[in-house]
Amino acid sequence: MYYVKAPAKINLTLDVLHKRPDGYHEVEMIMTTVDLSDRIGLERREDGKIHILSVDRFVPTDFRNLAYQAAKILKEMYHVKSGVTIKIEKNIPVAAGLAGGSSDAAATLRGLNTLWSLGLSLDELAQIGTKIGSDVAFCVYGGTALATGRGEKIRELPSPANCWVILAKPTLGVSTADIYGSLKINQIEHPKTKQMIEAIEKKDFVQMCDSVGNVLENVTLKLYPEVANLKDQMQKFGADAVLMSGSGPTVFGIVQHESRVQRIYNGLRGFCDEVYAVRLIGERDSLA
Repeated sequence: MYYVKAPAKINLTLDVLHKRPDGYHEVEMIMTTVDLSDRIGLERREDGKIHILSVDRFVPTDFRNLAYQAAKILKEMYHVKSGVTIKIEKNIPVAAGLAGGSSDAAATLRGLNTLWSLGLSLDELAQIGTKIGSDVAFCVYGGTALATGRGEKIRELPSPANCWVILAKPTLGVSTADIYGSLKINQIEHPKTKQMIEAIEKKDFVQMCDSVGNVLENVTLKLYPEVANLKDQMQKFGADAVLMSGSGPTVFGIVQHESRVQRIYNGLRGFCDEVYAVRLIGERDSLA
């Protein structure tokens, strides 16, 4: 079986500019990968079928799975006769705002490009990824990037300053569509996207912490007080910056000094089951 890494992402900034004629929102966001990854195993099948294997009961094993959709699109576009068994080993929490499903789909695209000898470039794979979901193009590349449009237009950025990231996901699911639907665009305070890009380019940790922002956060915090409480606790325990990722419900804290990581981790584990202390990866060549 051929294995591919599928890392989670966090949003350092997430801005919504306006509603588009196609019903989507025009976004501007800076995303970066962290060292919490699913593992995707791919094995060629001679019967031409696409089969998903997962022990996680929250992961669909049919056409609803984004990895399944990725395989189906590639198979149809390039008239591939072989099938594939896709084994998904989940480490990224499901429905968490960390792009776990999108990353699985992106890893499937990259892996099948090799397994089926398609010879496609990352740019071509990312373009195919836009047919599956808004975050898939970014996940094909990994690293750090400014994403615009629906999230599918990717401009590569350098890796940010080295730091730790503590992720905490409360035991609830959040509907991305509901959060975007409740957003009042004329009332939002836009994050400091340009300042964040500058901080990343200079590897300025303090400026990076000062520039985090997510316009969806206030919507989710009002609807789900548990998320607001988690953010408050993480700030009290001493994270250098705290933000919700995507539409939530996962909250992440950026921490510069390793000595503080264990204390924050232990404090959060007191009332949150899913807590992870990981490194920020931030580089494109980390997907092997």
